[in-house]
Amino acid sequence: MPLPQSKLRPRKQSIEPYSGTYFGACMLGGIIACGPTHTAVTPLDLVKCRRQVDPKIYSSNLTAWRTIYKSEGLRGVFFGWSPTFVGYSFQGAGKYGFYEVFKYLYGEKMFPNTNQTLIYLGASASAEFLADMALCPFESIKVRMQTSLPPFAHNLKDGWAKIVAKEGYRGLYKGLYPLWARQIPYTMVKFATFEETVKYIYRTLGKPKESYSGLQQTGVSFLGGYIAGVGCAVVSHPADVMVSKLNAERQAGEGAGKAISRIYGKIGFGGLWNGLGVRIVMVLILSTVQEPI
Repeated sequence: MPLPQSKLRPRKQSIEPYSGTYFGACMLGGIIACGPTHTAVTPLDLVKCRRQVDPKIYSSNLTAWRTIYKSEGLRGVFFGWSPTFVGYSFQGAGKYGFYEVFKYLYGEKMFPNTNQTLIYLGASASAEFLADMALCPFESIKVRMQTSLPPFAHNLKDGWAKIVAKEGYRGLYKGLYPLWARQIPYTMVKFATFEETVKYIYRTLGKPKESYSGLQQTGVSFLGGYIAGVGCAVVSHPADVMVSKLNAERQAGEGAGKAISRIYGKIGFGGLWNGLGVRIVMVLILSTVQEPI
């Protein structure tokens, strides 16, 4: 007697929420979501960083890419991809993995009756605080490579060796405070806005998430990521400019506060918004692609 089809088909294995496997899967998802996507937008990041440090270096973004491609080829357009890939893979693992850890810790264990938006904000801030410690050395190398002409270093290994030899390991972390100032508000706005936007979309559609196909759910996630991207780009941009300027111009032995004050006195409030247009495009691409992953 043939077995029923339901018994012949292997059952789908589901991961138990908030288990070790679940948190590990979130970290792996973060690596996949952040490492390759940030690497793919390296051409945008390269021009953004250079125009933040020197607004007069190129007359427009298109002129920048044409100039770089003409003199250095495709390799020049993607210059800085290696520290980008490694750094944001580490950051993605921490950001998405620890976000779920802290969301569970704050929402289920410590503050079970707290407003969910506050849980999202607290979990995302805590996760990004830790993730940036892994990102900072690679972001420092990337920015110095991209903003110095001729290049400070030609690859990740070269950049790491030069900074450590000249400044010690401390030199890899001299941009940590402005990196926190950029990334923590960015991630708080991104995750909280995304979570609330997705909830609102499903409420508006009138049916629970589970009633839609995987493709339809992905479409909702794309839209939620797009909306979240605009807000987090604008909120975090002044600190993004300061990260670029500090890594390019901070003097040996100069304290972070003194360096920030000196740079701000030089560029003014308007200078904190250099490169905003290209960064919005970059962040929209990242947020729209990362959240469905």
